[in-house]
Amino acid sequence: MGKLLQRDEFVKLIKDGDKLLVGGFGMSGTPLTLIEGIAASTLKNLTIVSNNLGEPGKGLGILLKEKKLNKAIGSYFTTNRDAVQAWVDGELVIELIPQGTLAEAVRCGGAGIGGFYTKTAVGTKLAEGKEEKVIDGERFLFEKAIKGDVSLIKAHKADRLGNLVYDHTGRNFNPVMATASKIVIAEVDEIVGNGDLLPSEIVTPHVYVDYIVLSNYVKKAGVFVESV
Repeated sequence: MGKLLQRDEFVKLIKDGDKLLVGGFGMSGTPLTLIEGIAASTLKNLTIVSNNLGEPGKGLGILLKEKKLNKAIGSYFTTNRDAVQAWVDGELVIELIPQGTLAEAVRCGGAGIGGFYTKTAVGTKLAEGKEEKVIDGERFLFEKAIKGDVSLIKAHKADRLGNLVYDHTGRNFNPVMATASKIVIAEVDEIVGNGDLLPSEIVTPHVYVDYIVLSNYVKKAGVFVESV
């Protein structure tokens, strides 16, 4: 299968300074194997677009700990105190975006839309430097679309074409992140044969997925643990 990569191969697709769109919400739906591969590499000065930066020493928090990041764009960085401290120390640039705005900005990036107007953040510090427009008597901010160099996403199952199925809330940001980068790499728990997935359960069609990596983790009692 042309799309299947070994766990140590995908890193070659990423360059220093790339913008990475990473799925997940907290630790749910986070591509742990892909993150660990980057942490073990020589990559640096990366920009991460994600809901948050995981937890201290977990998920995307590993990349922060290993000094791989230059900038983070997202919504909930307080879930990782290390991220807040890195920002205070001037080691990490943080661009805070309301969660709904983040999701829509990435969706626009994947849909070929340049941006959108939203009422969210009008009149706050987050509005500084952004275009404002009055529509039907109400103030709106213009938010640019977000696109990435590489998307790292996590799915439950993939068939050999690359069609993806997600695991409950692990779906979160992953489908939208899969549409908005030049290269999309999906970490999956299981690879099944073509035709084994029902068309009605496929969320991300294979045309969006460039490569697949089998996860190094298995789910036990609702928690992903490293497989032996």
